[in-house]
Amino acid sequence: MMEPTSSYFSGYCMCLILLQMMTLTSEKLMVTVPKGHLVARVGGQAALSCQLSPPQSAEHMEVLWFKGDNSQFVYLYRGGHEVNGKAAPEYVNRTEFVKEAMGEGKVTLKIHNVSISDGGPYRCSFKDTDFSDAAGMNLSVAALGLETQIHVQVPVSDGLVVECNSGGWFPQPQMEWRNSRGEVIPHSSKSYSQDGARLFHMKMTLLLRNRSESIMCYVCNPVTGEEKRTSIILATTAQSALHSDIRWLKSISWMTDVITGVAFLTVFFTILIGYLIWSLRVSKGRHKLSMRAEESWTYPEVVRLLRHRPQHRLLADRQEPSQPHVELSIPGLSLCAQGGGGSQCERT
Repeated sequence: MMEPTSSYFSGYCMCLILLQMMTLTSEKLMVTVPKGHLVARVGGQAALSCQLSPPQSAEHMEVLWFKGDNSQFVYLYRGGHEVNGKAAPEYVNRTEFVKEAMGEGKVTLKIHNVSISDGGPYRCSFKDTDFSDAAGMNLSVAALGLETQIHVQVPVSDGLVVECNSGGWFPQPQMEWRNSRGEVIPHSSKSYSQDGARLFHMKMTLLLRNRSESIMCYVCNPVTGEEKRTSIILATTAQSALHSDIRWLKSISWMTDVITGVAFLTVFFTILIGYLIWSLRVSKGRHKLSMRAEESWTYPEVVRLLRHRPQHRLLADRQEPSQPHVELSIPGLSLCAQGGGGSQCERT
């Protein structure tokens, strides 16, 4: 009567053993990755980890990391060492394989000097003669911006224009104006640009109309939650004083233009009057000379005349007035020279 009970018990035990073996066999093919969001900073380091579950040695296995659609190899470990020549060029000399915990089935690949292009999906694969499995993860790359600055532009008729600038962010950050109570103030304009490294540079403006409260420029990275805040206080009296200064500067500029114009006209008319006076004197001298053109001129008179009228040309071949040879370029002038043989008059 006891044999059937013993037989049933033995069969039950065998079923449990087979079930456990099947469970262990199925668990050996599972590759897991850490839970949570994987984030790396630009210029920093990223750690891509994966492991076998349940834990077991992976020293005899092939371990492969690839990015995207399995076409871009990042790192290949096979036969106890790295396989060179398989990784994509952008990952050469930037990866480090950490295998201290490989006896427990855990491995880590470190990527140094992370760039924005390193972000995206990755897969970790374990392969052996009797099984193969892989697990995926996503790497997000973030950059915290540089110092945030607020500038007050030249006032306009409606008020003051305040501008906030911040650069070096990735991905595109959230940017907004807030008051002292933390309430969002609608911006007047907002724009951004990207440099060669794909980093975002943000600019936002706000038109202040007779505000005397504190305003804050708030910038936040949507991936890491890190933020930067910069505040400025513009009192109403300060705005009025600034408007007065601008009006005073404009009036000074207008007065300077007027003074410059008057000085220019003064110099111009001075030169013009001087030229007219000079022309009048020259005309009178020519008139006097023409009055005596038909008269007889002695040599001493011509010399005295030409000393005061250098515009006429006198050429003398001899220095003694007793024997002159004179050439005078005054049309119609009758020149009389006193010489040893008497006086001679020559009409030019």
